[in-house]
Amino acid sequence: MQDVTSVIVALLAILAIPVQGFGCDSNAPLLPAYDYIVVGCGISGLVVSNRLSEDPSVTVLCIEAGVADHYEAIIQNPVYVGADVGGIYDWDLSTVPQTQLDGAPRPLPQGKVLGGGSILNAMVWNRGGQDDYDVWETLGNPGWGWDGMLPYFKKSETYTPVYSEEIARQYSITYDSVVHGTDGPVQVSYPKYFYNQSRNFFDGLNQLGVPTQFDPNDGTSAGAAFCPTDLDPNNQTRSDARRSYYDPYISRNNLYVICGQHVTQVLIEGMAGNGQASNPASGRNSDGDGSTSQTEPLFGTGSNDPPPSGGATSNRFTRRSKDLRITGVEYAANSSAPRQRVFATREVIIAAGALHSAQLLQLSGIGPSTLLQSVNITVALDLPGVGNNLQDHCLVGTFYPYNNDSYNSPGELSTNATYNAEAELEYNTYKTGPWTAGSPNGLAFPPLPLISNNSASILHNASNQNPVAYLPPGLDPTLIAGYIAQKDSLVQRLAQKTIAAYEIINNNAGSLTLAVMHPFSRGTCHINSADPFQPPSIDPRWLSNPIDKQILIEAMLFNRQILATPPMTLLQPAQFVPPPNADEAALIQIINNGIRTVYHPSGTCAMLPLAQGGVLDPRLRVWGTDNLRVVDASMIPMIPAAHLQAVVYGVAEKAADIIKADNYGIQPSPVLSASVSGNASSPTVFLSSTSTISETEAPAVPANTTSSLLGHGISFAASGSRLFSSALPSASPTSLVPDVSSLTTDIVPPSFLSVFAPVPTTSRGLLSTYSSVTDASPSNIAVTDTSSSLAAQPPATTESAEAAVTSSEVSNPGTDTTLTKVVSSGASSSVVGSSASIPPGLDSSGLISSVLAELTSAAVYTVSSALPAALPNSTGTNDQAIQQQWLQDAVSSFINWLESVFRLT
Repeated sequence: MQDVTSVIVALLAILAIPVQGFGCDSNAPLLPAYDYIVVGCGISGLVVSNRLSEDPSVTVLCIEAGVADHYEAIIQNPVYVGADVGGIYDWDLSTVPQTQLDGAPRPLPQGKVLGGGSILNAMVWNRGGQDDYDVWETLGNPGWGWDGMLPYFKKSETYTPVYSEEIARQYSITYDSVVHGTDGPVQVSYPKYFYNQSRNFFDGLNQLGVPTQFDPNDGTSAGAAFCPTDLDPNNQTRSDARRSYYDPYISRNNLYVICGQHVTQVLIEGMAGNGQASNPASGRNSDGDGSTSQTEPLFGTGSNDPPPSGGATSNRFTRRSKDLRITGVEYAANSSAPRQRVFATREVIIAAGALHSAQLLQLSGIGPSTLLQSVNITVALDLPGVGNNLQDHCLVGTFYPYNNDSYNSPGELSTNATYNAEAELEYNTYKTGPWTAGSPNGLAFPPLPLISNNSASILHNASNQNPVAYLPPGLDPTLIAGYIAQKDSLVQRLAQKTIAAYEIINNNAGSLTLAVMHPFSRGTCHINSADPFQPPSIDPRWLSNPIDKQILIEAMLFNRQILATPPMTLLQPAQFVPPPNADEAALIQIINNGIRTVYHPSGTCAMLPLAQGGVLDPRLRVWGTDNLRVVDASMIPMIPAAHLQAVVYGVAEKAADIIKADNYGIQPSPVLSASVSGNASSPTVFLSSTSTISETEAPAVPANTTSSLLGHGISFAASGSRLFSSALPSASPTSLVPDVSSLTTDIVPPSFLSVFAPVPTTSRGLLSTYSSVTDASPSNIAVTDTSSSLAAQPPATTESAEAAVTSSEVSNPGTDTTLTKVVSSGASSSVVGSSASIPPGLDSSGLISSVLAELTSAAVYTVSSALPAALPNSTGTNDQAIQQQWLQDAVSSFINWLESVFRLT
């Protein structure tokens, strides 16, 4: 009953809380319930919130832990790419010590801001290869292959080709219009300045047999590519998720965004939840941030210093009617702030990123049981995959500074004040010049067979590996089975000359940074406390599988070949890191010391079958739940060879369509607000609903139909109402007592709600109400004869309410459960009436469904009543205000009960 009580408390606010306006205000009032709640307002969260709120009949709430930016230049101007990492919009997370490398922890920046990582990232826009998505489908996710994803990649973007045909020819930039969008929210284009060093780089690769990808977003993934960025072609500013999916739609009155609020757990029906998460406490980490600030250049030296200014089985869960139902979320501004709750009538969608989504599930009791038990969290669902299968692109920096001064270098923006001032003036005046070209987008994605004679030997070693030799210890057998399938796929794919093994990030200043694109290594993200404001323990385990390290060694050796090509020698590179004579041992030391993240953590809530350690089904629902989804990079089963923002935009667009399809035809909660006018002797209750039912969805009920559903002469008048077709029995389309025999719920009307108990026309029965319930199943609700309905007089005060309670044992139909029946007839508190069995032919499901059918039949209801003018109480006085408040409270409590039942039908 604890969960029921919390729902009642929250929904009592319906009568008092104003509707929240749009915006991102941490103190904005919220509705008690929304159709959809989205946790995290980054790329995926804003995409899903935007698309779901396209339907004006539903309400969507997106909750963001960070704040909204203020359109600072450091965010919008591409010249500052990477400069805001480690700042106020960063979670400042760090990894555990990487013992497989040099034993040191690493920073792991993640966006804590409205717009998420799209505010901080390097703006590169590429999707990876067709095979990257086809393997998702092969692993058990129908519809998630390249053909299934391409429409959503296109839907997210408005692609603008490079502005000059001459530039396009020089830098090998062409595009296939078939694979690009023309009216999506994100602006995708090219800078108004190109560094000539990219041409030298591409020409050198071509001479070594590495081809050019003329359109890096057409599904080819191997070769050199000048990638577009999320850049507005008109004003040359960052086109991030906030400015693409939120700002233009801020006037929608059904889209709610609140910032500065940290979701501490999701609320699971019938579960007490994480008690520590619900307990405000001072002295702990106050805001969930880590303690590490990124201080290193984003993609290597020389260009990015900003200018001045256990034992599982495969059938653990199956989709069934008793899957867990999520009722809402709990949240707080900081660790010492009071916890608040908000409820979802349809779904909760977690979009907090690969690290925080896994953390939130674990805090809520969903994850590996051994982990949850170790921090004293009650296990709601034993899902070993939550927080495992962590994959990330890791990079190692190199530095070969170019000594040919005839080439302009991005490094001059930091070292030459005059040059930088001229570039700034050009940008501010014309939106052209070096300040438009902050993102390193002259990239390459070489296949392993094209860069190394050892490729066959490397992949042979990978194929023969013991599958558990380089995985985290103690993994559930399903996770091992899933990794075997992934490893086999990697071995087969990396043997091909059309599949990228790694990335070369050319910053045009002498750094050819190397990043593993298809890692064999797997890491973890696990909570180490039940405290939601304690950052998770993040262990990417980069290069824990030696195959990844060997690929980087081969890549470093291939860099030497690139630098030796005639086009690259024109730049006069000096090989500093690594030096030209470094042997393999020296290269390994450079790698171990230099490994950092490419900011692409993924896979921690993988969309995979349960037998492969999956967390999400192909519709992105958490296995074992009815209405909980995860939509962000954590769903990725195997990371693609791409920078992930374009990937996540596409995933979120597809997810929104899936959610819409799964909720098609489901009406919003029928009652959203209520008010009482008049006085206790002649009150009128207005129940307002935002639901609308079209002609084709349900048959009409004769106009001015009035059903006497309530005792004391209270009746609902539903003028020209319509009933949900799903609630109608096939034989009698206008019946108000449909057969809902499958209805199950643990919700019973609150103790002072006798006056609002439904009276079906076929039974003359009345649901009794109780103050304490041992077994709250509807099958155990006794029924009294309507002749005793006058017993349901409201007490005038709290004190008299307590005095009015008389306990009597009620024998419930078919059980031995004892309930305490609440009646009141003034100071005498005598019990009036007798309990009776539910009439033959009408079970409690019918009783409940009758009121549901009536209340879902129109958009606005007017309820009139004639309560006795004198309501007796222990003092013999009649306080109209007290009586009015009682009625107000009763209406609110009734709404809560009704909505609680409705959610379970």
